[in-house]
Amino acid sequence: MQFAISTQWKVCTRASQEHFAQFSGVSPLIVQILYNRNIQHVTEVTEFLDGKASLHDPFLMKGMTSAVQHIQHAITNKETIVVYGDYDVDGVTSTVLTVQVLQALGADVKPYIPNRFEEGYGLNKEAIAELAQRGTNLIITVDCGIRSHDEIAYGNSLGMKFIVTDHHTLAKDTMGHDIVPPALTVLNPKQADCEYPFEELCGVGICFKLTQALLSECESVTDLQEEDVIDLVALGTVADIVPLLGENRTLVKKGLAYINKQPKRLGLQAMIEQTGSELGRIGSDTIGFVFGPRLNAAGRLKHARFAYALLFTKDKEKAKKLALALNQINVERQAMTRQFVEMARNEVLAGEELAPLYLICRPEFSKGVVGLVSSRLTEEFYRPTLVAQQDETHTTGSARSIPEFHITQALDQCADLLERYGGHATAAGFTIENSKLPDLRNRLVELARESFGGEPLQKTLLIDAEVNLRGVSYQLVDEINGLNPFGHKNQSPLFLTRNLVVQDKRTVGKNNTHLKLRLFDGKRSWDAIGFRLANHETALANPDKIDVVYSLEFNTWNDLTRIQLNLRDIKPSVVD
Repeated sequence: MQFAISTQWKVCTRASQEHFAQFSGVSPLIVQILYNRNIQHVTEVTEFLDGKASLHDPFLMKGMTSAVQHIQHAITNKETIVVYGDYDVDGVTSTVLTVQVLQALGADVKPYIPNRFEEGYGLNKEAIAELAQRGTNLIITVDCGIRSHDEIAYGNSLGMKFIVTDHHTLAKDTMGHDIVPPALTVLNPKQADCEYPFEELCGVGICFKLTQALLSECESVTDLQEEDVIDLVALGTVADIVPLLGENRTLVKKGLAYINKQPKRLGLQAMIEQTGSELGRIGSDTIGFVFGPRLNAAGRLKHARFAYALLFTKDKEKAKKLALALNQINVERQAMTRQFVEMARNEVLAGEELAPLYLICRPEFSKGVVGLVSSRLTEEFYRPTLVAQQDETHTTGSARSIPEFHITQALDQCADLLERYGGHATAAGFTIENSKLPDLRNRLVELARESFGGEPLQKTLLIDAEVNLRGVSYQLVDEINGLNPFGHKNQSPLFLTRNLVVQDKRTVGKNNTHLKLRLFDGKRSWDAIGFRLANHETALANPDKIDVVYSLEFNTWNDLTRIQLNLRDIKPSVVD
């Protein structure tokens, strides 16, 4: 059965005239866009537009002084350090950055990234035992470890020490207090008693703060500069889909500026060349849709050490070979994702009605792409969706959710059923014994049903402003582009324009999934492209007028640059 998921359009509340009056030199539309993102104070607006917001003192983060002291002690005493990472882009860039910095400081340091298929996410006792046998003294976790209490206690019993750096949500006890693993120190700005001003850093962002702290204490030891690793921070921050506001935006902006100058990192040079990316035009979208998927593909289908090697290598020819290999792996990943999305989608469509939540498990699914499959289904059906690979005894998968349902808190209420789990409000991972799957499904479905309270779930498209296209100019689009880098919580601004005449329409792209329109506002015509919107026949059946939600962008073709509407949704105009 086909299910129609309706989308409501919600235009943000217009700021007051008094608010606009504070910004005489700024376009009112830009002021409104920033107002919608809660950037409202004169100083905040100025810093955002200048792109010069200062970075916070790393020593404000709880545990930072202790972490620096323990690392300095380990280096001085020639202890063996292992940086234990994760297999996604955030985890890989965190590992590369930390190893690069510690090596520059003279440390005996090695990386360790677990095999997704044999070990799963995070610390595991088998790896810890192996690292102990190798003579490891100190393990620094990056982008993992915050819920690895048993594993760290086990490592302690073998004589090893731990420093945990992680940005994931902490577990809570019955009184609602943070449960902190038994490490020497923990760096996580989400700790309840951490006074660091910005808690939305990703894993590599926290590693960068540790880098700042270490370099401030060890300036005489190394020539390494912050800019030598800022490219890694941009890659990991964008790819991990953390809010691109505050310190994250500053870090990504700095990283993109560095990358576009001609990065020193050979692996990044090779990836830019291999993908045909153009220096000077690399943005957050390039990381999100070009570089990120290739780096992630290694850990999804093979082993993340290939992505690590690409970003760490000092050999130009090796970098070229690795960049080509990652591209080929990504092509395989795309095909596999399409296949599994179709299988999971058919399972949803087989039902008589949409369930409040879906848990879809199959032996043929790959652990490497279940997160992508759950994301696609959550996007299409607007339901929390867990997709998992099932072997003979256990099921391991990924969950994606919607703003109305905190998936990690829901899993907290199923902790007695799960072997391991962790994540954020809208994304999580989990492992469970097969025998407990029915109980997990029933409990999660009931939690979702209670949370939604019988109300119909509806996507909401948050629109920055309703505008008349006659006021749109090249200068305005330039000003909007100045709000880059765009990403999570700082999306490319969306606008609503009503009563446009459709002069021309056609489908384009592979399988004709995209929609190309020519729209007339009563004065001039506008080009519009709607990616994956070719199924909006209903809105276009009436030849009169349509309302559209879109972002504004430049489109250059044959050296001619025009303003283009990038459509997000279409509805028939309401006739008065």
